[in-house]
Amino acid sequence: MKNSRDIFLDLIAENRRGMKKGMYSVCSANADVLKACFKQAKADRTILLVESTSNQVDQYGGYTGMRPVDFVNYVYDIAREVDFPKEMILLGGDHLGPNTWQNHPAEEAMSKAKILIEEYIKAGYQKIHLDTSMFCADDNGDRAKPLADEVVAERAAVLCKIAEKTWAKYRHNSSKPIYVIGTEVPIPGGAKEAEEEVVPTTPGDTVKTIRITKEYFMKAGLEDAWKRVFGVVVQPGVEFGDDQVFHYQREKAKELSEKIMEFDQLVFEAHSTDYQTEAHLNELVEDHFCILKVGPWLTFAYREALFALEAMEIEILGKDHKNLSKLREILERSMIEKPKYWEKYYFGDEKLKFFKRKFSFSDRLRYYWPMAELNLARNRLFENLQNNKIPHSLLSQYMPVQFYQVCEGTINAEPKDLVHSYIQIVTGIYSRACGLSLPQNIIK
Repeated sequence: MKNSRDIFLDLIAENRRGMKKGMYSVCSANADVLKACFKQAKADRTILLVESTSNQVDQYGGYTGMRPVDFVNYVYDIAREVDFPKEMILLGGDHLGPNTWQNHPAEEAMSKAKILIEEYIKAGYQKIHLDTSMFCADDNGDRAKPLADEVVAERAAVLCKIAEKTWAKYRHNSSKPIYVIGTEVPIPGGAKEAEEEVVPTTPGDTVKTIRITKEYFMKAGLEDAWKRVFGVVVQPGVEFGDDQVFHYQREKAKELSEKIMEFDQLVFEAHSTDYQTEAHLNELVEDHFCILKVGPWLTFAYREALFALEAMEIEILGKDHKNLSKLREILERSMIEKPKYWEKYYFGDEKLKFFKRKFSFSDRLRYYWPMAELNLARNRLFENLQNNKIPHSLLSQYMPVQFYQVCEGTINAEPKDLVHSYIQIVTGIYSRACGLSLPQNIIK
């Protein structure tokens, strides 16, 4: 049986041959999101690509408190809970470079980035996005413009060399790492303010990125590693903000789409594809933007599911019941007491901010779910609904898709099952767009 890395590369090769194949990348550390994604991949009998960013996971713990090896073990433990084989998990590192330390001088930031790459490779990550696009504190140049391609490429080659050496020393019994290059990405987590449009990367800029990066790889003696560069991050014209989604317009990305076929083995990686329609995701895959990053939409669906469950809890127990979970109330209080994850992103008067804290597409509240008080509230919510059976009529009101699934006997009316099923509405869209949930499954 092929491993997850080779199956992934097979999908990429099939896409280049004109088949409607791709892979969605799960960018989330939420345990219930990951369980739902593993359930989707298990049903599809395919691999799952799970990625962590340099902000989430680094050698110091990142904002999740996990180092790369911790995140790997965390993902494997969750996979074990749903009986998903770890051999079918492909682990990816996103935006690996000096991103977290860009306020430091370049030499110091790159020294930390080298350790970051080492830790990711040692932990077993195999898909590596080399992202050195950001200015460091002492870099020269106009910060209103991108960092010079030559500087970006030289630093990417330095980090790639570290990855190759680390693999040879610690992971040589496993498959060699595969790489993604490219720098033109949307703001992580969506746009901060309303925009008029999102302009796709130009074909000329893409060619320049590929050409210069290859040149510096060759200078660094990374000929073999270049053969394992399969993806280029570009902007195909998709993005989302608080209440707006910029949908894919394939006619505007046509020249860019065609340009990638001039290069052996390469396809595009598209970031911030959250909230695109299934039809648009299909078009992205067909147009070789076939690695689809998704994150906030998954936790947005998770939030929707929990809010629906709380609405049912109140209907069943009564709004004055002393043992209500008060999930939304506790969530709002937590966000007000610790505003660092949302206050730089949400604008407007207090009424609008109150709305955005719950319902923004950017879903900044995803950073609050791991907090102890919210864990307790969620557990109380689940216990209340387990101890008080959800009437089917109420389930139909708040979770109509899950109501039909319960009636058909495909899921149970247990809170966790309902939440996972709700998230799988999103994963199902991505799975179908990538050609993964077809009758002829790729793993027999």
